[in-house]
Amino acid sequence: MAVLSWKHHTLIQSLLERGPLTEKEFHFIFTGITGQNPGTHQGKFNDYLLKINRELSYVQLDLRACRDPYDGRVYFGVVNNVSDDQSKLGTKYSVPQIAFFKAIVEAIAQDVTAEGTICNLDALNIKLENQDVPDAFKNFTMSHKEKTLDQLVKDKWLCYTEDDNIGLGIRSILDLRSWFHNAGVPSCQVCNEAGFKAKLCPNDGCAVRIHHYCLKKRFSQKGMLVCPSCDTQWQYQPPKAEPIEVKDEETEPVQSQPSSNPGPSQPSLRSKRKRQRLDNVETAGCSSQASGANRKRVTRSSAHPR
Repeated sequence: MAVLSWKHHTLIQSLLERGPLTEKEFHFIFTGITGQNPGTHQGKFNDYLLKINRELSYVQLDLRACRDPYDGRVYFGVVNNVSDDQSKLGTKYSVPQIAFFKAIVEAIAQDVTAEGTICNLDALNIKLENQDVPDAFKNFTMSHKEKTLDQLVKDKWLCYTEDDNIGLGIRSILDLRSWFHNAGVPSCQVCNEAGFKAKLCPNDGCAVRIHHYCLKKRFSQKGMLVCPSCDTQWQYQPPKAEPIEVKDEETEPVQSQPSSNPGPSQPSLRSKRKRQRLDNVETAGCSSQASGANRKRVTRSSAHPR
């Protein structure tokens, strides 16, 4: 069994208390602890992560890195490898809140257009009849849903995009890797990670999808790209929506608040979003995309953006 030093423990503690960190933030902490830059001491950095994961495996945890499909940045975080009734006892969310979150994740993951988002109205109007919370959800009002959305964003399980839609937060992307695979979410043709937020092949009859950052990298290397499956030529356009981080104004990037005890969200941002939701609460659906209930029934050809 490898013996971890105080430096290893500090790295683990930084992720447990602050939640997922960007590569830049995590590298900054590593350099402050060890005096070595991961960019020039990659072997040393990898050795630290390997030793940490060997120890974390005894308690079914994993220090994992992933790339956010919304902004293309790499994040590091500690995730739980076991999903059972015992592990659920550690959550601060109630049964209807968890069911609400799961329904949002499913709606985003099953969207055949691979936009990776759901609009606020569709999220708030999600029906949970099929979820295992018939009694608990009866008292789960629209106000409860709004507060739950804000909390999930603050805890990085969900994120707000520039166009005020809702996407999956970095904690979901880190933690739900196995779920994406088991749920049959199509993978990116380049990196093989879940392609819930990706560019679709221009050929309606082709199922290939590629992350925007993977597509950008391929274009920078080759100048042009054809579909690896059907040979259709691809055109690249940078994604419009990027996640908006909801955090206190006085908080520095590498000193974000612990996810287990988050501070209050920015009043101006939340009140603005709440006004927008209330102004449109009687709208039947979002003009920018199909409702969550109808998404699952849309065919690949009819949903393909032109």
